[in-house]
Amino acid sequence: MTERMQKLLEKVPTAVLATATADGTPNAVPIGAKKIINPENVLISDQFFNKTLINLQSNPTASLMYWEGHEGYQLKGSVTIETSGQRFEETSRWMDERSREIGFPLKSKGVVILQIEEIYAIGPGPKAGRRLA
Repeated sequence: MTERMQKLLEKVPTAVLATATADGTPNAVPIGAKKIINPENVLISDQFFNKTLINLQSNPTASLMYWEGHEGYQLKGSVTIETSGQRFEETSRWMDERSREIGFPLKSKGVVILQIEEIYAIGPGPKAGRRLA
């Protein structure tokens, strides 16, 4: 991701994570708990995944879409799921903090690491759908 793409992902409160079953049945969910690890990887905390988690376990690919106004991006790639270790512990603490801040119980069940393999423009206009990386 370019610096501009990263700044927009950090800025938007919600993104959409799309997954599919092994036979291709799609599923999409809103995501608020996301962090950029580096330009090639995004961390997503799992608080409420049901179908999404089942999909990722059988078909470890996903698409993360986010936008503001007429600028938006779709990140596609492979995923890994972590339910222990340093990143999971840090994410659990982060969700505990967010839970206290917003007054709503959030408990991380795991982290999904999206390794970005492709990036597409999703804003309207002549670049819509164009592969950027």
